[in-house]
Amino acid sequence: MARRSKHDPYDHLPQEEEAAAEPVPCWLCGRPTGKTIVWHHPVPKSRGGRDVVPMHSICQQTLTANFTNSELQRHGMEVAGLLDNPNVRKFVDWVAKKDPDFTATITKKQR
Repeated sequence: MARRSKHDPYDHLPQEEEAAAEPVPCWLCGRPTGKTIVWHHPVPKSRGGRDVVPMHSICQQTLTANFTNSELQRHGMEVAGLLDNPNVRKFVDWVAKKDPDFTATITKKQR
């Protein structure tokens, strides 16, 4: 059994037993998460973000393909501002009918 330090930086994240009991909803699309959960920083760590939220990997890829770190910092923890982007709204509407473990290739950033 692994030792746990007195100051565990990950103690606020759900443990494996908790995640198996009830799937947590994705921060972006609201669907239940599947086997793989990505803990995403809505405000990038490079911009001082500390909070993490559960997401599907495909949802996180969509955010990084459509927003720069500066834009993500401006939106902060507000999902509504991100959903105002037509590409993200179109993606969320499309992925709503997919399986929680669904993955696909995401278009690269257009800069």
